[in-house]
Amino acid sequence: MLQARDEHGRRVGNPKPSALSQMVANLGRSNAFVIVERVDDERDGDWYVQVWLRDDNTYQLEFRDGTAAEHYQTRTISQEKVIAALSGWAEGRPEWKDAFMWNNISAFFADAD
Repeated sequence: MLQARDEHGRRVGNPKPSALSQMVANLGRSNAFVIVERVDDERDGDWYVQVWLRDDNTYQLEFRDGTAAEHYQTRTISQEKVIAALSGWAEGRPEWKDAFMWNNISAFFADAD
């Protein structure tokens, strides 16, 4: 099962692209992030994609594929690309991340796993 949530704690179960689009459109200073995560008791690790609207009005997009060693980050100014990425990840489309150059940021989480 997938779950999306924002900084205010609003949650949407199995979010459709329209719900993710609305959540991203509602990002602002007091509601700066959206996280979409797989909630699965049978699968070890953390599986999520998240976006943070930074103070400079850029979007910081991150995803984790199970472990801290597989944690990546990128930035963009495009709300449309962010929505496409969140929706593609949620739908399990493998090409969802192709529009970005990703940086592995696992070093920030070296002690996390």
